[in-house]
Amino acid sequence: MIILGIETSCDETAVSVIEAKGDLKSLQFKILGSAVNSQIEIHKPYGGVFPALAKREHLRNLPLVLEEALKKADIKDDLDKIDIIAVTVGPGLEPALWTGINFAEKLGKSWGKAVIPTNHMEGHIASVLFKTDESESKKEQTKSRIEFPAIALLISGGHTELVLLKSWVSKETIGETQDDAVGEAFDKVARMMNLPYPGGPEISKLAEKARLEDISLEKKFPRPMLHSKDLNFSFSGLKTAVLYYLKNINEVNIRSAQQRGQVSESDIFQNNIKNSNNPQKHSLDRTEYFSAEKSPPSHASRAPKEVVISEDIKLSVAREF
Repeated sequence: MIILGIETSCDETAVSVIEAKGDLKSLQFKILGSAVNSQIEIHKPYGGVFPALAKREHLRNLPLVLEEALKKADIKDDLDKIDIIAVTVGPGLEPALWTGINFAEKLGKSWGKAVIPTNHMEGHIASVLFKTDESESKKEQTKSRIEFPAIALLISGGHTELVLLKSWVSKETIGETQDDAVGEAFDKVARMMNLPYPGGPEISKLAEKARLEDISLEKKFPRPMLHSKDLNFSFSGLKTAVLYYLKNINEVNIRSAQQRGQVSESDIFQNNIKNSNNPQKHSLDRTEYFSAEKSPPSHASRAPKEVVISEDIKLSVAREF
């Protein structure tokens, strides 16, 4: 089966062509072609994603991104090979989502193909499975090698969730943020520090430089809910602590910025991984741990490794597409 996937949940227009084989016990996927258009530069002046502008850009980019993906998949002139069209219906920005949904429905009607709804966050979970196979001309492919139960730590935009998967068709959210998501916390702290949008990568750059130069941390910020009995997250207290700390600084320089970036990044991710540190909380005999984040290579992917390195737990980290 060949699936055409369409994604417009936020500020990226993405289309992919995927080949799927097997059943739930022996699934195999291969990415035949994929194309993405980012709107980051367009939204930078606004300090965040402007929904109406995102909608306009999706309308403009969808035909171009579709053409590129079909060309890469080598099926541009043979659309009969496509069996199903899958489109993101949520979660995400409503104006952006409807752009993709309407586009998919028009394609389905024009091509005579069924259109199925997909969940953006479930897509993040599945994305950790795709690796590059040199023997397949560097096409992306995967097999369903996951041994359930598994835990997925989802860090994406306005979402921070801990999901328990007992099978591909059985999942349960066992923890989530009670206020800001990780991405929101990063962006808000970045604005406090007068860093450009998007804030997460900018803080990560400063933090990485601080680590490389072995700059010691001058202050410890609170880590909300670190010792709570549930598996939820909270970042508003940390954000407030950073705000008051910045108000007391008389002189801002690059060194102090690096220190603050390192402290902020470290505390945010310590709060993320604390809930995943003890799989026994879930009464699981064995757990595969997914860190399915949408972020640049940074402490975001290293922090979970520090947690599972001494445990009998397999870690899979999402890659950039």
